[in-house]
Amino acid sequence: MGGYIDINSIVFGYGGETVLQQVSLSIAKGEFVSVIGPSGCGKSTLLRLLAGLIFPAEGSITVDNQPVTGPGLDRAVVFQDYSLFPWMSCLENVTLALEQARLGATKAERTRIAEKYLELVGLSGEGRKLPGELSGGMRQRSAIARALAQNAPLLLMDEPFGALDEITRAKQQDALLELWQGSSGGNGKTVLFVTHDVEEALILGDRVILMGSKPGRVAFELKTYLSRPRSHGSALRHPRFVELRNILLDRLNELVDEQIEKPSIEQDGSGI
Repeated sequence: MGGYIDINSIVFGYGGETVLQQVSLSIAKGEFVSVIGPSGCGKSTLLRLLAGLIFPAEGSITVDNQPVTGPGLDRAVVFQDYSLFPWMSCLENVTLALEQARLGATKAERTRIAEKYLELVGLSGEGRKLPGELSGGMRQRSAIARALAQNAPLLLMDEPFGALDEITRAKQQDALLELWQGSSGGNGKTVLFVTHDVEEALILGDRVILMGSKPGRVAFELKTYLSRPRSHGSALRHPRFVELRNILLDRLNELVDEQIEKPSIEQDGSGI
């Protein structure tokens, strides 16, 4: 397929149920791709496969022409559930991730880098606190800071802003866009961003992948063509934004309706 990321005809299932069926996707280096879809369509599973935490039953996944055989320092991951060590401060959680990701850095340099990224996500002065002393949204921002600080070329994000209030969410979208556009100019860090939010998918992504479920598959792709550099506000004000949002919502509603109708079709035998 010739992309920086190539997902070729992968099949994956749990307990005899197929979660992903013949999923193929190519992502260019430096591209920001959003993935949306109804619950159960395999969005998070796809991300975990790319992270090397699970493996497909069929098909292949390559990153930069190398097969994914497990986790790697070339991929930083932000999960929905924070994944912070509760006995370590937020600053220590970030610096721990830097011990392997930035081998040449001294302890003082790793601390400085960690503090920089905690400030970027709005947690300046909070680094000494334990995760249990912070709100759920602040813990998630700590996890985002940890992933960003690793400076991996591929960033995998699984609904990272889902626990945040609307204002904080918009600020974190802007911080991510500023980092991605400023540090790489769109030609360095590659991002795969899973979300349930259609507007968020459009605000952030160069391309939106809409997945269908039962089993999970790529149902629709949409190029946003929203100008860059981009911010939360500029994306919402773009003349095409409402049109793009309506296209995605219509297709998403069609997929949900198909899923609702499928059990009754299978039950009465008319779908055979």
